[in-house]
Amino acid sequence: MTSTQALPSVNNTFGKTVKPISVPKRHLFGPGPSNANPLVLEALALQPVGHLDPYYIDLMAEVQDLLRYSWQTTNRLTLPMSGTGSAAMEATLANIVEPGDTVLVGIKGYFGNRLFDMAGRYKANVQTIKTDWGKAFSLEQIEKALKEHNPSVFALVHAETSTGVCQPMEGIGELCRKYNCLLILDTVTSLGGVPLFIDEWKVDLAYSCSQKGLSCPPGLGPFTMNERAENKLKSRASQVPNWYLDVSLLNKYWGSDRVYHHTAPVNMNFGMREALRLLLDEGLENSWKRHKDNAEALWDGLENLGLQLHVERRLRLPTLTTVRIPNGIDGKAFATHLLNNHGIEIGGGLGDLGGKVWRIGLMGYNSKIENVELLLDIFKSELPKF
Repeated sequence: MTSTQALPSVNNTFGKTVKPISVPKRHLFGPGPSNANPLVLEALALQPVGHLDPYYIDLMAEVQDLLRYSWQTTNRLTLPMSGTGSAAMEATLANIVEPGDTVLVGIKGYFGNRLFDMAGRYKANVQTIKTDWGKAFSLEQIEKALKEHNPSVFALVHAETSTGVCQPMEGIGELCRKYNCLLILDTVTSLGGVPLFIDEWKVDLAYSCSQKGLSCPPGLGPFTMNERAENKLKSRASQVPNWYLDVSLLNKYWGSDRVYHHTAPVNMNFGMREALRLLLDEGLENSWKRHKDNAEALWDGLENLGLQLHVERRLRLPTLTTVRIPNGIDGKAFATHLLNNHGIEIGGGLGDLGGKVWRIGLMGYNSKIENVELLLDIFKSELPKF
């Protein structure tokens, strides 16, 4: 187009003006995101720097070390994926699964089904072990499936967000070593709020998210893999089919070379660094205890109101509680009422539990006794209206 040619007219579909953004106040007591810590929001609002700036490169190393602490691992390849937790989930499979590999997926909720779906897209021979939504797997069930299917990878959800179940991990890593398969663990709803010992449990790959127990907005997916998983990656006969999530490429950026791979979400990593610093300051054991104490106060209070919880106490997640919707109550209408009239968000059920449960999250910054009291008061006053 030359300078003498006229430009076409602009079609403004929004009208003359658009108002500045204004976000309603919400208490995010659903399955995630949780309310972000104000100090994290301050970090997010800082002026960006370049993604190869020496300051940012030093900050990247801090984030990696803090993630290692949070997961209790020494894994070299530990980093936040530039994407949500689902991106980190996919990265675990994309990097180690080759066409024809047998992948065993433990399905006890919605996110086990997502792992099943993802593994199939990488042309794996996907096999499953299943239990009821609200139950956990026993060692006997897992060993039987490992014997039967002889997988190269076993993928399991630690904290099942759809059911509120925390999978006991004792002995599972040892079984995976015995049957020569890698163990992938979903820690999306456990990192920061529930005891995690990646190395001690012999977990080979794990992933999480930024917006739950860490109280940072959604946008980053913590990822870690150990030397056993690295060796599987190095022995691939073909390239990792997902360029963006290829850890062999990302390692050149997050490792010592610091070679450009993509434009990192700098400010999200500012927020992640601050969230992890706050967790370090509190101490892992203190954070785990805080979540447990507040969850137990919520459980007791809900049961005192006559409500039934979906998961037996020994398997309940301290970060997320599933409450059975009483007969005759429109669960969706009640949740909508709380949001529209009180600014309180709670979640509904997914998959097999759709319409059957509410999901109440007390994660990270939101796990405090005043929020427990707020929730109990609102259920006591509002539920009788339905």
